[in-house]
Amino acid sequence: MTYYEIKKVFVRRGSKTALLMMLAVIAAVLYFVISENGYVNENGEEEKGAAAIAKVRELKKEWAGDLTEEKIRRVIEENVRISHTPEALSEDFDQNDIAYSKKQGFMDIRNLLVYSYGSFNDYDYYLPDSLSPDAAGDFYSNRLKNLKEWLDTDAEDQFSEEEKEYLIQTYEALETPLYYDYQAGWKSLFRYAPSILMIVTLLLSFLCAGIFSGEFQQRSGAVFYSSRYGRGKAVAAKIKAGLIIITMVYWGVILLYTGLVLGILGADGANCLIQSDAAGWKSIYNITNWQEYLLVVLGGYLGCVFMLLLTMWVSAKTNSAVTAVIVPFVLIFLPSFLSGTGIPFLNKILGLLPDQLLQMNQVVKYFNLYGIGGRMVKAAPVLLIAYAGFSLLLIPLIYRTYRKKEVY
Repeated sequence: MTYYEIKKVFVRRGSKTALLMMLAVIAAVLYFVISENGYVNENGEEEKGAAAIAKVRELKKEWAGDLTEEKIRRVIEENVRISHTPEALSEDFDQNDIAYSKKQGFMDIRNLLVYSYGSFNDYDYYLPDSLSPDAAGDFYSNRLKNLKEWLDTDAEDQFSEEEKEYLIQTYEALETPLYYDYQAGWKSLFRYAPSILMIVTLLLSFLCAGIFSGEFQQRSGAVFYSSRYGRGKAVAAKIKAGLIIITMVYWGVILLYTGLVLGILGADGANCLIQSDAAGWKSIYNITNWQEYLLVVLGGYLGCVFMLLLTMWVSAKTNSAVTAVIVPFVLIFLPSFLSGTGIPFLNKILGLLPDQLLQMNQVVKYFNLYGIGGRMVKAAPVLLIAYAGFSLLLIPLIYRTYRKKEVY
């Protein structure tokens, strides 16, 4: 029966179209990934493709290793030297590109300098050009200093004293010196992961919404429920079919996406702490790129399962696939209209909505904290545990709802 329910979903033309759309989305993302990871040659001309990616990787590998005070000093000295060349000081953009080509190898580390030596929420791209090599010793201490200053000024009313102390402790717990390596593959993987996860969730809603409403739309509900296993095994088969479809499609898409991106850009830097890249410099999650990847894909799977189980429950409750399809759209897009309010309490609530599971790469950058049992807990574990429980509760609820349907 389970096989029959799965077959019913995939024989529909709309289902095949949805899967083709997913492949088209992955192809588009790969195009952007390759376009963004170009190489600027010594003439200031940009090159793209596998050869260009290999050249950038080779340049950045030269700077791989622990970000010690000596290495930070070297980066500052080299950056300042190049910034004072005629090409860099020229008003001709082509000449500026030539100067940029000489910085490509240490550009990731240079971006860290912007965050370390600037204030907590400001971004001054040109700040490293005026640094003194003697400032290299302040590279790590600045991170903690900037956090404390921000908590005492702009964020003074956003956190309780217990939360402020917890944030400071997580910063102090970061092991230094950080290890840096070429990690373009992970950066691109995380950048586009939320879009991939949201789209696969929405497309799966089209596949799963009709599992429970199909009989009523085809007016065959009376036959379904009057059969021997209509209110037992047949209902369970529908739930199993939904979970199998979600699992197969989700992991198929994610593994394909991961394999292609890392295959093109490389998986180097898997064990680098996320703070070794500018995007994760301020994070309170002291985890590696590989651990962040696990959070992204497992959180995405859990979010996808929860939203689609909820979709199937609405389908079973209303007998309408159209109504059910609306559910993931609301859960994904409505929170975006409410975010950015600057109201701490509202931000805490938004930080626990299911759409956050589809963008765990952003969750690890937020400072959402929750007091549970007298302890401070980050948002990521709360989301994973809470929605695992909600998903388990939805399964018997779907079974009970559809099993007790009345057919008129």
